[in-house]
Amino acid sequence: MYIWLTIIAGLAVLPFLLKTLFDPYFGQECSYIFKAIKLGIRLQKYKKKNPFYSILDCFLDTVKKQPNKTFLHFEGTSHSYIEVDKQSNKVARALKTHANLKEGDTVALFMGNEPSYAWIWLGLAKLGCATALLNFNIRSKSLLHCFSCCGAKVIIAAAELKEAVEEVLPTLKQQGISVYLLSEECGVEGINPLSEHITQASDTPLSADLRANITSKSPALYIYTSGTTGLPKAALVTQERVWTASFIQAVSGVTSEDVFYINLPLYHSAGFLIGLTGAIERGITVVLRRKFSASQFWEDCRKHNVTVMQYIGETMRYLCNTPMKDIEKDHKVRIAIGNGVRSDIWTEFLNRFGDIAVRELYAATEGNIGFINYTSKIGVVGRVNFLHRRMFPYTLIKFDIEKEEPLRNSKGLCIQATKGEAGLLVGKITRRSPFVGYAGNDQQTEKKRLRDVLQKGDLYFNTGDLLRIDEQNFVQFQDRVGDTFRWKGENVATTEVADILTMVDSIEEANVYGVKVEGHEGRIGMAAVKVEEGKEFDGASTFSQVASYLPAYARPRFIRIQSSFEMTGTFKMKKVTLVEEGFNPAAVQDPLYFLDPAKKTYVPLTEEIYSSINTREIKL
Repeated sequence: MYIWLTIIAGLAVLPFLLKTLFDPYFGQECSYIFKAIKLGIRLQKYKKKNPFYSILDCFLDTVKKQPNKTFLHFEGTSHSYIEVDKQSNKVARALKTHANLKEGDTVALFMGNEPSYAWIWLGLAKLGCATALLNFNIRSKSLLHCFSCCGAKVIIAAAELKEAVEEVLPTLKQQGISVYLLSEECGVEGINPLSEHITQASDTPLSADLRANITSKSPALYIYTSGTTGLPKAALVTQERVWTASFIQAVSGVTSEDVFYINLPLYHSAGFLIGLTGAIERGITVVLRRKFSASQFWEDCRKHNVTVMQYIGETMRYLCNTPMKDIEKDHKVRIAIGNGVRSDIWTEFLNRFGDIAVRELYAATEGNIGFINYTSKIGVVGRVNFLHRRMFPYTLIKFDIEKEEPLRNSKGLCIQATKGEAGLLVGKITRRSPFVGYAGNDQQTEKKRLRDVLQKGDLYFNTGDLLRIDEQNFVQFQDRVGDTFRWKGENVATTEVADILTMVDSIEEANVYGVKVEGHEGRIGMAAVKVEEGKEFDGASTFSQVASYLPAYARPRFIRIQSSFEMTGTFKMKKVTLVEEGFNPAAVQDPLYFLDPAKKTYVPLTEEIYSSINTREIKL
């Protein structure tokens, strides 16, 4: 009897075993799980240490092991690990003496990509201070907003940003903020030059007692959301969170022999956490550039023997748009880590530049759930596996696009999305996967908390993103909740529409959004497009493209021609102003076009057509 039960049980699990063993990604999944377990054990060990073992301690240990190894390459100069360590000692001593900084203080850093960014942050960490990474593009009220919400009492600015600081100096003075400029001298009252103090300071090591009370939960950084939909929010990044982000390089396959290329802004989590702190965790060399340059990218990679690159937003597409050369595959880059690349660009990138392991990821600075594509599958951000789901519980729930809220059943609980269906990603808030929130903004923090999701009293983090899980358990990013709009009772995913538009020969870029039309429910599709240089917008071919690939409700009824797009510092297209300006030809200076189904083309949007739409003579 027992033998037959055993045989039946074996036959029951046989399909699962066969499916697992014949899964082409099984080996890659096992490798990822093994790495994740090892890193998880390391983090637990660091947390149990007293005092807490931080990323700074990791840097100091690397200095001891390989003092003369190059840490930073920048504009023809190189800085070894020991040089950066000594420079950060000088920074810490200068700030301790002249700014009276102590453990627990917060300092705002307002500067672009340069080596001193690294040693100023390290110097502040040696004093036990948290650092707020300000976007160097912000000005005036936005700058004051970002500065004030992190609770900093000191701001350190690059010399070239003196005018931006002067603009808000009266307010900073009023609030008793100490302002330091990285220059030898400054004639502006209230702005203190810092460079000379750093030069004169001793480079001897500082006592670890200065940061003795730092724990895994202590604030390490404040990193700001990109601000695609309004004023940036300051995400509080704990010491533990710095570690988890730094591990992304390790799970991507980066080793201590690699050379990492950072050309993304250090004020952003991709450049700073994944790039800089990840490099410290691996003990590798970083090639740092002030800003991304598509024309210089591969030349830099060849010159410095770069083996790992980063991308974000549109940068991979920019690389694919560069003129083709015979030496395109003549480089040593083997891994690319980033997010936001379309499948077609991903494929084109690999075809042009060679066999590079693209590690597309999904994450948010403040979020408690993330994915990384550890397989060779194109177009996905990760894969469901038992370990990840157990350690960081999450689910996809049905979402009402029109009301912009989750759908709930008669018991008031959320409804889980079915496999293959797009749903709102929510991560359960637990001790292991916390949501710390935004500094100085309890209202926005509370908006991200979702209660009574799967059972009464539970608490989840609302990512604000729609994802789907396919039949092979691959996770695909669909859209931002705010970017998806509803028209004619149907949901329209802006990324899908943008992908279709950029297939038109004359269209280089597309930014899709929904606009209100008087007397109509929901939002109708509109797209701002950038036409390729030397070409003109082709209304007929654009109509043919959208009619062939998109259902009627998803076709953009309005097209706006722009010479350039307004972007965030991390290459994300801004939409708020475009949505507000709508499609009124009297208010919009750019050329506007209207989809005319009868003529099977996009025609210039005139005042007459605009008026007929508003009076409903033209049916939409």
